[in-house]
Amino acid sequence: MYIPKSIKKKHKSIYFQSEQGFSVNSKEKEEKALKDKCKVIAVANQKGGVGKTTTAVNLGVALGLAGKKVLLVDADPQGSLSQGCNIGNPDALETTLSELMSYEMTGEDKDYLLINNAIKQFETVDLIPSNISLSGTETALFNCMSRESVLKRTLEPLKDKYDVILIDCMPSLGMMTINALVAADSVIIPCDPSYLSVKGLDLLLHSIAKVKRQINPDLKIDGVLLTMVDFRTVNARDITGALRDAMGNNINVFNIEIPRSVRATECPNAGESIFVHDPKGKVADAYAILAKEVIGLERKAQVRSRSDSVR
Repeated sequence: MYIPKSIKKKHKSIYFQSEQGFSVNSKEKEEKALKDKCKVIAVANQKGGVGKTTTAVNLGVALGLAGKKVLLVDADPQGSLSQGCNIGNPDALETTLSELMSYEMTGEDKDYLLINNAIKQFETVDLIPSNISLSGTETALFNCMSRESVLKRTLEPLKDKYDVILIDCMPSLGMMTINALVAADSVIIPCDPSYLSVKGLDLLLHSIAKVKRQINPDLKIDGVLLTMVDFRTVNARDITGALRDAMGNNINVFNIEIPRSVRATECPNAGESIFVHDPKGKVADAYAILAKEVIGLERKAQVRSRSDSVR
């Protein structure tokens, strides 16, 4: 299996653990700040069909089942996340992410009634849906001041209500995806075990590195998540092994691999997460383990932040 050399040798400056400490007056305040801090995670890959939306929904629900307060944000005009969360016709919604971002672009004071109207409930999580109007919002961003941070400013008043905000990005490296990377503390990169998917990682890693260098210096990569893995095929085993070897110690590859499953593909049509549609299946088990890995990364980051602030 060929892995581009640029993936093997570059991107060493992108880490998947937070290195930012808190300047506080006491240990108690510091620990409370770390505990209460909302983590914003972008689920991103410019290649379509790699399981971004499936991961956003099921990781969000798994984190909710683990006791976290979770907000899902659909940042894709196709509205796939919204439909997967049992919103049958997103285009009929009056208030979506598009309206919230448009309101932010006008520079007006926050309208909390508008924000509350946008938030929908789905199983163990909350959701800000999207529809085709987000395409127009993305176009309008090009004429907006501080256009890369509109989504960040839109989500800011919600961060004190949630432990985790998961942003499902569109399959491109356009302005909405840049907004998601600027708003995020970290990135999870779903990647199916195919040659084209793995080869396309290089472009995404370059984009993340550019955002980190120019706009969001605290941006980290939580890890690459292998999805739709068919453990029966030699090709899948070869690609996953090659990818882990190529990333080495520079970028985390999650230990858990999400298996390919017909039951998982049925979930969007049913408007259910895998934990409702097939709670005892192997995909539900895998996403529950992924949630534990994500929580474990955050705990390690908190420990590092505490130790850094003591120095």
